[in-house]
Amino acid sequence: MSQADQLGFFIEDLWTKGFKLTDRDVHFIYFGKNYTNAPDWLVIFAVKVTLQIQRKFDESFFIGVLEYIQQQRPKTKQQAWKALERKGISKQKTPLLHE
Repeated sequence: MSQADQLGFFIEDLWTKGFKLTDRDVHFIYFGKNYTNAPDWLVIFAVKVTLQIQRKFDESFFIGVLEYIQQQRPKTKQQAWKALERKGISKQKTPLLHE
């Protein structure tokens, strides 16, 4: 899979797992990606965190997470989690985030 296709495949995979994002949600995810100039892996990470914590797609939570972690410039998921933990958001065990 090419890097350019990662986000699209991730969104399709969510659909098969029962997370039915609306067209508006998907458009907002791509808006957030373009707005923050974040790489796909970081956008995917922010979507996963949003769904894990909020149990639904919450636009304002997603964009807040994405903006914050993009500003921290993590190179790995572990670094991204550490940045969120400094803000008080901790990793909880859910199948979505544990690959």
